[in-house]
Parts: sequence; structure tokens; C-alpha cells
Amino acid sequence: MKKVQAPASKSVSHRMMIGAALAEGESVVSRILESRDLERTMAILRCAGAGIRRIADGDYAVTGIAGRPEGGRDVPLSCDVHESGTTCRLLTAVLAAGSGLFRIHGAPRMHERPVGELTTVLERLGASFRFEGRAGFPPMVLQANGLTGGEVSIGMDESSQYLSGLLLAAPMAHAPMTVTVGGNKVVSWPYIGLTLNALELFGIPFTVECRRTPEDEWQAVSWRSLDEVRPNLVRFLMQPASYRAGLYAVEGDWSGASYLLAAGAIGLEPVRVEGLNGQSLQGDRAMLDILRSMGARIEVEENAVVVFPSNLHGVTVDMNRCPDLVPTVAVLAAFAEGTTTVTNVAHLRIKESDRIAAPAEELNRIGVRTIQHADGLSVEGLGKALRDRIPALETVSFSAHGDHRIAMSLALLETLGAHITLDDPTCVRKSFPDFWTRWEQVR
Repeated sequence: MKKVQAPASKSVSHRMMIGAALAEGESVVSRILESRDLERTMAILRCAGAGIRRIADGDYAVTGIAGRPEGGRDVPLSCDVHESGTTCRLLTAVLAAGSGLFRIHGAPRMHERPVGELTTVLERLGASFRFEGRAGFPPMVLQANGLTGGEVSIGMDESSQYLSGLLLAAPMAHAPMTVTVGGNKVVSWPYIGLTLNALELFGIPFTVECRRTPEDEWQAVSWRSLDEVRPNLVRFLMQPASYRAGLYAVEGDWSGASYLLAAGAIGLEPVRVEGLNGQSLQGDRAMLDILRSMGARIEVEENAVVVFPSNLHGVTVDMNRCPDLVPTVAVLAAFAEGTTTVTNVAHLRIKESDRIAAPAEELNRIGVRTIQHADGLSVEGLGKALRDRIPALETVSFSAHGDHRIAMSLALLETLGAHITLDDPTCVRKSFPDFWTRWEQVR
């Protein structure tokens, strides 16, 4: 049996670091994922006034700014998010609750990813934005004057990060804020659970209310009971409050672990991934259900998961709640017998790459037929026939499309001994810097 440690959660790392930076006093946050995305978040928080000092591998002492991010007065504070959509969207809202000028910009691909839904709502709350290029997209200059509070509605058609950013910023508003989930659909809902859990840990009070139809009365509910959310039927009542300094830790990452777990299902030996919480709120814990539905044998232990080599079959799966898993599942599906269809992930077109087109293009290179749909893709698995082609993969050059998740998913093609050629293996630094080292433990 092969054993490997899961990386720390990127999503939780962002939220723990932001909470500690907004608190008043000293915090220690342990097991932070030391990735390119987190470097960007920490750099911007430092520039806005937080003291962040590395005290050991993954452990940081944080001196908070008591909810008062400070920008430039005459010249905007440079906030380079590089390719981190999480950094961009969460911190755009958080910085809008502060004061001063902030220039939010990043890599070219980041300037193609929308933020207009969020900036429009923030402007209703007192912020102003000047877009340097296309309206609703970075680069942009934010004039922050604090948030007024009041009632707003925000859509989640493109990203859950719009709502997460607003919820993280709401406690710093000058008055209570009611945030209703608007728009036409809700994507990536489990990430909101991670945000609410972080708020709870940092001592932020809030109330969640639901109703069955737009005509019904609002009723308070436990946020942990919200498995399915529809627009205009859920709202958050936020009060001005202070983030609480303390000791915080980051759990293992189900997104990063998905590649390691998948390797167990299609490789020659079982893989035991350690450091995973089986009760985690992370949406990508759905990897267990997807693997099981495809026929994989799995054992869940208290702090680990073991996946055994299995004969897989195709499935149809709605991945709206776990879109980051789509590249992993697409490559996994190539090793299955029959067709796998992924649905309800149209918003993947505006990620670091087009995560519907990119897996399809790379699988086509090795003769796996794929069909792109408006909201997903189908992969016609080759099963054992693909295993016979593994030795020839060393003659094929693959593209990561500049996307960490595409690169890591393509690594699955190496599980039976081949070495693939990838144009940019370093892009994994965005979310899983030591991926290739850990990959050697399971391939």
C-alpha cells in the first residue's frame, strides 16, 4: 500500500488568514498552504496593515488590523492577485470595508475573469470602482470608504466567491447588513459553508433565514442544514462585529487529495491518503461519492482514506457543488468502461483555463473521444484499452493550459508507469507546490 499526506486546504487557508488579519490582537494560524495563491493573499493583507510572520513550515503569527484595511491616499496600494480568483474576489470585498485607494490587478488571464456582480453590489454599499479596461473586470482601482450596511442581493451564477467575500466584509460595515442570494442559479454552494464556518470560528454572529417561495415569510434555520439553495430563498443577517484573535488550524484539502485518491482507483496498488477529515464541509469531499458511484472500493478511516484498484464504469454526475473536481473526474473517466457525463458546470469556462475545453482537448490527444456540452462534457471511457496505450504516452506532449488543476489531473495518466511530457509542470505551485514530490509516492 502506498501512503501519502494530503496538502492543507487552500480554501480554508485563505479564510483563516483573512480572519486572523482582520482580528484585533495576535493570532497563530497553523498548517497554512504555502502556495502561490496564499502568497498573494498574505502579501496584500500585509500591505493593508496586517503583520504576518512565518514562524515554522505552514505556521504564521498574525497581528490583526482590527477590521480596518488601509489603502493609499494619493497613490493606490498595489494589490497583485496574480491568477488567484479567490484572492481577487474575497479581498476586493474585504478591502472595500476599509479606507483608501487599492489597485487590484493580476496576470492576463485574471483580467478575463469577471467581478462585476461583486463590484456592483459593493458600489451600492459605498465603494467606487474605476476599471482600467473592460467594465466589470480587473484591473481596477477601488476607492474604499467603508461599507454602509443595509439590504443587498448578490448573484452566484458565476462564482460563490462573490457571496463569500461579501460575508467576510459584512461584520466591518457601519450598520447591519442583510445579504440575499439572488441571480438565476447557485454554484459551488459548499464553499459558502467554509466561509460561514470561518465566521463562526472567529466569533462573528450571523443569522441565516430561508423561505419556500418568494411569497412566504422568512424563517431562521441552521446554516449547516442548507444542502440545496435556490436564488431569492436564502438570506444572511449580519451585524457589525469584531473578528476574534486566537489559535487556528487548517484541515487537509480534499481538492488536492482528489488526484491522489483517483490514483488509487486506477493504479496497481491501494493508496492511503492521510490527513483528511471525513466530516469536512469541503465540497470536494464529494470525490468519495463519485469514486464509489464509478465502482471504486474505498475505506474511510478516522483521519485517512484508502482507495483500492478497481474496475470503473461510466456515470452521469452533477458537479455544480464540486466543480474543481471536473478535470480529475474527466481523466478518471477515460479509464472507465462506458461514458461519463459531467453536468451543471458551465461556469468552468471562466476559470484559470476553460476547464470544459481543456480536459477534452488533452484527452483527445490520446484517442479518448469527448463531447463538450454547454454545461459540461462527456468522456467515452476506454477502460482496459487505455491501459494498453500507457507506454505510448511518453511520446505525447500535453498542455496544462496554464492551469494547476489541468496539470495535476493529467498526472493520472502516469499511474501505470509512464512519464508524460507537460509544457508547464510548475503551474501546480498555485495550489499544491509540492505536488510532484507527493505524486512520486503514489504513481
